Amino acid sequence: MKILLASLLLASSVAFSQTPSAPLPQPAQSVNLPFSVSVYDRTRVDGSQWFSAPPQAESYGYVESLIRIGVAQRIKHFDWQVEVSQPSVLDAPSTSISPVAAQGQLGLGASYYAANGSNSYPVAASLKQGYVRYHFGERNNTLRVGRFEFMDGQETQPKNASLLWLQTNRIAQRLIGNFGFSNGQRSLDGVDAHFGGAGWDVTALAARVDQGVFNMNGNPELNVDIQYLALSRYQLKQRLLWRVFGIDYHDGRTGLTKTDNRPLAVRQTDHHNIRLGTYGGDVLTSLPVGKGKFDFLAWGALQNGNWGVQQDRAGAVAVEGGFQFTKVTTSPWIRGGFFRGTGDNNPLDSEHNTFFQILPTPRVQARFPFYDLMNSRDEFVQVIDKPTKRVELRGDLHWLQLTSSNDLWYQGGGAYDTKVFGYVGRPANGHASFASMADVSADWQATHALGVNFYYAHVWGKSVIGAIYPVNRTSQYGYVEMVYRWGVPQRASVK
Repeated sequence: MKILLASLLLASSVAFSQTPSAPLPQPAQSVNLPFSVSVYDRTRVDGSQWFSAPPQAESYGYVESLIRIGVAQRIKHFDWQVEVSQPSVLDAPSTSISPVAAQGQLGLGASYYAANGSNSYPVAASLKQGYVRYHFGERNNTLRVGRFEFMDGQETQPKNASLLWLQTNRIAQRLIGNFGFSNGQRSLDGVDAHFGGAGWDVTALAARVDQGVFNMNGNPELNVDIQYLALSRYQLKQRLLWRVFGIDYHDGRTGLTKTDNRPLAVRQTDHHNIRLGTYGGDVLTSLPVGKGKFDFLAWGALQNGNWGVQQDRAGAVAVEGGFQFTKVTTSPWIRGGFFRGTGDNNPLDSEHNTFFQILPTPRVQARFPFYDLMNSRDEFVQVIDKPTKRVELRGDLHWLQLTSSNDLWYQGGGAYDTKVFGYVGRPANGHASFASMADVSADWQATHALGVNFYYAHVWGKSVIGAIYPVNRTSQYGYVEMVYRWGVPQRASVK
């Protein structure tokens, strides 16, 4: 606890010592470039106290730094962008990986250390994006080829502020995301297209997955590919948005041991590919009711295919709702919901029934990402408030269970390396009672260019966690981060 608090205090001093007392300098008026330039700089100081696994160190602090510099240009019907990233981690813990297999890596800092060749100070530079895009038609339909980031569920940009928040924070990146919370992040190499009209959009994607996430070197391409097709449509004067989608996923890294609930000796002999189809949809709406707005969200997906030598049948569903008091000055928003992702009840049969989350950004659904949406049930309530236009406050309470006590406690966000599968699993040991979690955050947009964000979470582990970490089944995680954005726009005369 002392180490966690010390790390957060250090983070506060770092963030505020770099916060200017005057507005940030803007580009000189004489700057007149035929292309645009953007700079993104994120510095985060993390404090982590994982569930105890003596004699390893479960309490530690570390620093993440990410710089992204991009150059882009629009010429008639074409635009292009080249963006490089330089992620680094300072003081990733070297003593936070337990030799007991079930205990494993003790938190995100340990994952950074392990993914970068047991290096406490990994640094690399990568091509984050490099693409050419063609715009055709009056509706800004596009075709893009190259390296880029992609988030499922964000094919459209709702004008309704409530729908936009729900789409960004509760729908997008459940299955495909850029893992933006991590330092290495994720890009795709391929082609995507958007075609639409008034109130509808069709998005298609075919791509291969790049290395990154916890590995600072995001340049290599993995033998993992995805195809995606989605139809989105607005109705009720843009107060309702629905989407149907299909995803084809292939993982050809046959030399890696898959993460599932089969015995290790069985998994080590399974060198067949993973080929999964995922089919689903979602609907979200925000409607004025009395002195506020009522919102509703439903999301669901089914999966089938081959999980190595096993047949795969799985699925997941989420239902959420809330009410925002628009007649109150700060517009407080109270929400609640339920999620269930299937688990596998029989590790010895020929079927794999664990819902597979593919390539998500886990933190969108699990802000302290010590769990994900595989073999899990999540009942939650959350409160969002904006005391000022520049500050957003949020607090969540989660009651977590495992769907199947014969399956695993899963953690991770999909393929990011040639040496590890991308998900880890710890045994449930016949238990289903998992954890309760409370967290709070404060996001402050200090200036147009500078944001400072605070986050803290506390976890009370139950029987699943207690069976693996009997000494201490509680965990904490927090950070303070500073995000700085700067840019020079392209001059208007370029056509």
